[in-house]
Amino acid sequence: MKLVASNKVQKLSASIFQEVAELKHQALMRGLDVIDLSVGSPDLPPPAFVVEELVKYASNRANYGYTLKGIAEFNHAVTYFYHQRYEVDINPEKEVLQLMGSQDGLAHLATAIINPGDYVLVPDPGYPIYEASVTIAGGVLYPMPLLAENNFLPVLDDIPLHILEKAKMMILSYPGNPVTALADRSFFEKVIDLAKCHNILVVHDFAYSELIFDRHPQISFLSVPGAKEVGIEFNSLSKTFNLAGCRIGYAVGNEQALNILGTFKSQIDYGVFYPIQKAAVSALTSDYTLLKDQMREYEFRRDTLLAGLNKSGWEVTKSPATMFIWAKIPEGWKSRPFAFELIKHTGVAVIPGDAFGKQGEGYVRIALVQPADRLSEAAARIHEFLIGCAQ
Repeated sequence: MKLVASNKVQKLSASIFQEVAELKHQALMRGLDVIDLSVGSPDLPPPAFVVEELVKYASNRANYGYTLKGIAEFNHAVTYFYHQRYEVDINPEKEVLQLMGSQDGLAHLATAIINPGDYVLVPDPGYPIYEASVTIAGGVLYPMPLLAENNFLPVLDDIPLHILEKAKMMILSYPGNPVTALADRSFFEKVIDLAKCHNILVVHDFAYSELIFDRHPQISFLSVPGAKEVGIEFNSLSKTFNLAGCRIGYAVGNEQALNILGTFKSQIDYGVFYPIQKAAVSALTSDYTLLKDQMREYEFRRDTLLAGLNKSGWEVTKSPATMFIWAKIPEGWKSRPFAFELIKHTGVAVIPGDAFGKQGEGYVRIALVQPADRLSEAAARIHEFLIGCAQ
């Protein structure tokens, strides 16, 4: 039997994470000590009280049936969290949709909303699921360049009118991945005005909402007047509470958009494991001490790595947020050769920027998912690598 992938799947590129995983494996087989700074999977543990809650409910055999959707406690916990952290008021019954992680919702939203031929405005560079989800849905991608000279914000005035008239959705992410930029209220106000004028659904990926450094403000898109009329925001417990493997997140905001996505999801899954939901409730309604400590840890890791890289002569811009550094690579390199040679010779794994879009060429994304001493070691190895390349 010979099977051929669908036309939609054939349009998808191979995951860069799989390529890097193979290079990591090869490095290990050669005896290298690999320092993995590629995947944004938190190395920090979840709070002890959250684990205790998960274990308590998982020990009850009655809790192993389908949940079908988010329990009422979870929706109310999200409402509480958003009010406490971002001063946003949300209706728990109409404006919250539980997801199996924010990527789950982002992956399915385009299929639920987009018809073949509909345009979707996506950031370039942007997290790969944005582009992949639109491709699978049969939509047409319109990349919005995120350039350093524009503070990695799309220039909305540069989007042609004929594109805006055909656009059905715009995807944004601040704090961003892979770019680690922040957006201010004035930018979001412009986005809302544009969306209202052209009937565009705004989709804001806010997964790194609690990893904002240097006392920059935490700005939820939904905190800006008018946002609920045109948009939804995705968030997750993966990075915020180190529950990445539990696969639980949510979307909040526009009731109509959430209903459409919820209808689609009702056909393809049976809900998040009940003990995980109960653990998530305990996290979302805690005193948030962990969040402050965690932010300081990632800020310290960022500063440690940057200090080491700067000593090597590789001057990298300080990331204002997220668990990543978006680093412009040294002159004379392309993103993939730099990343691939780096892991081959040093065992330090990073992701080439062009994997996130055309405008990512010339950059690499470095994840701060190792303790500070390992990041110092990574910087030292990179220093030796750059000296060797210069000779």
